[in-house]
Amino acid sequence: MKCPYCFYIDSRVIDSRPTEEGEKIRRRRECLNCEKRFTTYEVIETTPVMVIKKDKSREVFDRAKLLGGLLRACANRPVSAQMLEDAVDDIQTNIQNTMDREVLSSRIGELAMKHLREIDEVAYVRFASVYREFKDLSSFMEELKSILEERSK
Repeated sequence: MKCPYCFYIDSRVIDSRPTEEGEKIRRRRECLNCEKRFTTYEVIETTPVMVIKKDKSREVFDRAKLLGGLLRACANRPVSAQMLEDAVDDIQTNIQNTMDREVLSSRIGELAMKHLREIDEVAYVRFASVYREFKDLSSFMEELKSILEERSK
């Protein structure tokens, strides 16, 4: 495993334990060169899920890309990285449990918005404004009104 600090190729495992869900193995490692410690996760390799994008092109589902989008939406918001990791885990599990090897990007976007709406309303609006490509202020305001109506229930 390559060290994220000095990029040395060898490291040793200091501690190894399953995560709470039991689907991953968390390993604490120490670089044999710089002696800094870092964490890695080992997961079972599965058949890749292909994402069908709006332009009908296909690409392999990228967990890091989804997490990056959620992180951008939550920039400067009181949202922990663990909350976003949990959301991405749930979205990925949802996609894999359908047993479909192809999923529409719109499905992933809707799942992401569902989680963001529960986590942080501002982050949700940020994500939705990019994802739904609001054409004008009135369509943006309609989305805000729906949030306010749901909140008042």
